[in-house]
Formats: sequence, C-alpha cells, structure tokens
Amino acid sequence: MSDASLPQSHPHTRRNVTILVMAQAILGAQMPMIFTIGGLAGQSLAPNPCLATLPISLIVLGSMITSGPLAAFMQRFGRRAGFFLGIAGGATGAIIGAIGLIQSSFALFLAGSFFTGTYLSAQAFYRFAAADTAEGDFQPKAISYVLAGGLAAAVIGPQLVKVTAQAMVIPFLGTYLTVIAINAVGVLLFSFLDIPRPPPRDPAHHHGRTRADLLRDPAILVAIICGMVSYALMNLVMTSTPLAVVGCGFDTGTAADIVTAHVLAMYVPSFFTGHLIARFGVTRIVALGLAILAAAGGVALTGVDIEHFFVALILLGVGWNFGFIGATAMLAKAHAPEERGAVQGMNDVLVFGGVTMASLASGGLMNCSGGSAQEGWMAVNLAMVPFLALAGAALIWLLLRPADER
Repeated sequence: MSDASLPQSHPHTRRNVTILVMAQAILGAQMPMIFTIGGLAGQSLAPNPCLATLPISLIVLGSMITSGPLAAFMQRFGRRAGFFLGIAGGATGAIIGAIGLIQSSFALFLAGSFFTGTYLSAQAFYRFAAADTAEGDFQPKAISYVLAGGLAAAVIGPQLVKVTAQAMVIPFLGTYLTVIAINAVGVLLFSFLDIPRPPPRDPAHHHGRTRADLLRDPAILVAIICGMVSYALMNLVMTSTPLAVVGCGFDTGTAADIVTAHVLAMYVPSFFTGHLIARFGVTRIVALGLAILAAAGGVALTGVDIEHFFVALILLGVGWNFGFIGATAMLAKAHAPEERGAVQGMNDVLVFGGVTMASLASGGLMNCSGGSAQEGWMAVNLAMVPFLALAGAALIWLLLRPADER
C-alpha cells in the first residue's frame, strides 16, 4: 500500500486497515477453529446424527439475527464500539460452549454457538470498516487487504485445533478455552482503531432510500444475491467437510489440514483480488468466482480420495474470495453514505440468512440423505447447482441493463 494509494480525507487510513488486517488474522482464527470442531463436537453431543451441524447453524443464525441491530449500533456509536460488542459475544459463546462440553449438554453447546454468531456478525463488518475511510480505487483494495488477514487465521486456527482439541480429558474443551483467550486479545487491538462516527442524523434532511427502494436498485440486489450465494455455498460445503473426511476414513488431523488449505485458498487471493477488480471490473470477477465454485462442486463429485477433498476445498475457497469480495465491492459503490447502515445491515441479514439455511441443510444432506458418508457428500455438492444458476442469471440480468443502472 503506497502513500499515493491512500485517501487524503482521513489521516489514519493506513493504521485502520492495518488494525483490521490484524483483527482478521488473530480474532478471525477462532472461526476456522470452531468450524473445524463444531460439527464433530455436535455429533458427539447430539441425540440425532442429523443434528450434528446444528451448532454451526446456530452460529450463522446468531450472526443473521444480530447483523441488523449491530449495523444500526455502529451507525450510531461507531465501528469500535460495535467490534467490542462482537468480542464480548465471541467470548461469551466460547464460555457457554465450554460449559456445555463439561456438562455434556447439547442445549448449552447450542446456546454458546448462538452467542458466537455475534462475533461472526461483527467480523463480517471488518470489510465495510476498511472501506469507510478509503476512496477511489483504494476502496476495493482496502477490502481485499483486510480479508487477506484471514490468511494468517487459516494457518493459526486449524493448527491450534491440532494442539488443543485433545489436550484435555474432555475433547475439544481446550479449543474453546483458547477461543476465550483470543477474544481477550481483541480488546487491546481495537483500542487503537480510529474510524470517525457517522454524522448524527438531521431530521430536516433526506437520509437516503427506504429498504424497499434499495432492494429495487439492480446493483444492490445483484450484489446481495451474489454475496449470499457465494457465502452460503461455501458454508454448505465447508460445514460438511470435516464430517465427510472423517466419515471416509481419515482422521481429525487430516480434516484440519483440509480446512487449512481451504481457508488459505479463501484469503491468499485477497492480495490481488482488489487489483483485479480495479483492472477488469467487478462483474467479471464475480462471474469468475461463481464459475470456480461450480468447478469445486464438479471435483467433489468425482471422488472421495484425499486429493479430491483438497482440490475441491481449495477451489471452493478461491471461488468464495472472488464472488464475495466482488459482491462487497459492488455493494460499497451502490449506495450513499447516509444509506450505509441500512444497506450493510440488510445485506448481512440476507447473506447470513442464506448461510444459516445452507448450514442447516448441510448436516441433513450429509448425514441423512444416503446410506454412507460418500452419498451424503455427493448430495451436499449437487445442492450447489440451482443456487449457482440463480446467481449467474442475476449477474447476466445486471449486465443487460443500461450502464447507469449497474
């Protein structure tokens, strides 16, 4: 990031982006940790194997429910206050989850997962916070750099699972205790964030379009659809991956390695995704992301050897990166500053609503749609097809509209 790239409107843009990158790397490590073991722990506690991925679904449901209120909270009190709230949710979720493991209580474990969703919701706003004080071509780059912080999370999270999952008498308890410590680090980190609060609303002035009007904007609608499909399909497949890997005869360590490869693939492209968007345009990058997601499903359907899992999950990560960053950049340019809270909150409610449905479906498809882990894994990947068709059709519809509506 050169000085020439930075906007002149705010003196701390570089520092803010750096802090958000660090937050994505350190605090973000808890998500691959929980997504790696959440289904396995749920499987050990659930009364029915079809409910194994319900803890993951509750995380996403919690994120969906808190996205709107958290966006409104940040609009009023600022990004830093909202991120502190997210940290509190992550720590609370880990504490309740740990108690659930100690007491072998599936209900408590689910409650902890729901609170963890508050952190996931806050983390989703890191990318928008990066754009708050960035301008011009640096805006998609700032979004991309922050998501690139997930590269470190991709390494740190699964490796911590290897060290902590069986470190205590109660399986996975050490992992949840580690998540509590990770959230404590975030309190210090966000103390240095300096993003100005949005100006207070003046009742005498116009404050942007209604949510219904916003959804009628073709660029906003297509950005939401593409972001929702990219994130939901990634979650659909990733949630079932540890169950599929272990169910096909591999161990938990192998599952963690595959998740590591997947999360690396999610974030490594972020170092150049923003530059690709600036050069080739956002719609082309989103379209490429959807095509790569389709390729991931195709590879997964060809077999369940270890190389199939690795290649499919790597493609899944790259496809998510192009699709989701592209959709975020498309959305960031489609609304006025006074519409920020409404647009971002509505976007994340819809995106995480889709992700919630995907994670709920993932466990049922994986464990209850066939007689074996292989059949369940095939069902999970076949379920991608109609949603990729929807997003592709929406993108084509946008491209066929007049240039001033894109």
